[in-house]
Amino acid sequence: EDPSLERHFKGHRDAVTSVDFSRTKKQLASGSMDSCLMIWSMKPQMRAYRFVGHKDAVLCVQFSPSGHLVASGSRDKTVRLWIPSLKGESTVFKAHTATVRSVHFSSDGQSLVTASDDKTVKVWTVHRQKFLFSLSQHINWVRCARFSPDGRLIVSSSDDKTVKLWDKTSRECIHSFCEHGGFVNHVDFHPSGNCIAAGGTDNTVKLWDVRMNRLLQHYQGNSVVNSLSFHPSGNYLVTASSDSTLKILDLLEGRLLYTLHGHQGPATCVAFSRDGDFFASGGSDEQVMVWKTNFDAADYGDVVKPQKYGSSVDGTHGTGSEMDCDIHHKKTKTQDSGRTHEQQEEETSLASTLERIMGQLDVLTQTVSILEQRLTLTEDKLKECLENQQKIIQNKTN
Repeated sequence: EDPSLERHFKGHRDAVTSVDFSRTKKQLASGSMDSCLMIWSMKPQMRAYRFVGHKDAVLCVQFSPSGHLVASGSRDKTVRLWIPSLKGESTVFKAHTATVRSVHFSSDGQSLVTASDDKTVKVWTVHRQKFLFSLSQHINWVRCARFSPDGRLIVSSSDDKTVKLWDKTSRECIHSFCEHGGFVNHVDFHPSGNCIAAGGTDNTVKLWDVRMNRLLQHYQGNSVVNSLSFHPSGNYLVTASSDSTLKILDLLEGRLLYTLHGHQGPATCVAFSRDGDFFASGGSDEQVMVWKTNFDAADYGDVVKPQKYGSSVDGTHGTGSEMDCDIHHKKTKTQDSGRTHEQQEEETSLASTLERIMGQLDVLTQTVSILEQRLTLTEDKLKECLENQQKIIQNKTN
């Protein structure tokens, strides 16, 4: 079944810049050039809240993992933390010396990373909004910054045409990806934490493996990519483009699955809900749209569960980091049912040894096309995936 338009929210008085779902899917936050933050209820006939406080355009919004806070960044150079209730109280902190383009909570909800036109990425504690440190190697506006699912890495994208990967502990830039031909508007981590996707003004979406720092996939569009969001299963990616479309990419097949026309004028932002059942988009047409995902429900249902468990909010996300379900392996469900656990264990250790060798070989043979790499990696990866899912199921039952 195709994605379908579920709800349509009107209330902003200028372009919508950012959208995000709360964890429970009961609320949706949006930011706009009209300087307001709006919280929409997903229940029909429930009223929306308009939060006023920023002195200039709101460029980014995000719910905390618990859903008890919403962070917003603005052209007024501040970040605000809001309590998404009737009163809409907020605390404000002077975050940067220029426009704040991006806010993102770590998965434990303890830290916040912000990105700004002052060319820096800054990390803060959410409690007391204490400034921790700056990352400053970009030489132009920083459009977007995100924590990895395990909180150990930060990725940032900039108008200097680079995507930078940072180690949060050492605060050093581990790698710069320089393959983009234009400003990089948006970047995010795959739910596995093993790769990143970035899109920008060169009309492309690129996916890189952050362990080997190599390009995995490249999608050439015909319009500027303003925003992107991974489906929680890690199998799909949705993008919002200046040609007014939303596009859904099937990462397992490496192809465009759907092109959705809803907005009049550029689609500026897009985000999946935490469980992937819905995605929301915003546009220059001042509208917020909520779409029911629908596609391939049977296929992603079984993949989502372990990962959902793996990144739970209460700090028990150790198991999640072992989920190595990268995007270049088709998960076949029947293949594994007849094998014993010992066989699986042996195969997995063999698979991981093979994989290490593959990794080393891979560095030598980077000239080999991505397609071939994906095919050769698939089988070993699949075994590792299934083994990890098995582990997680065991952990749950213990």
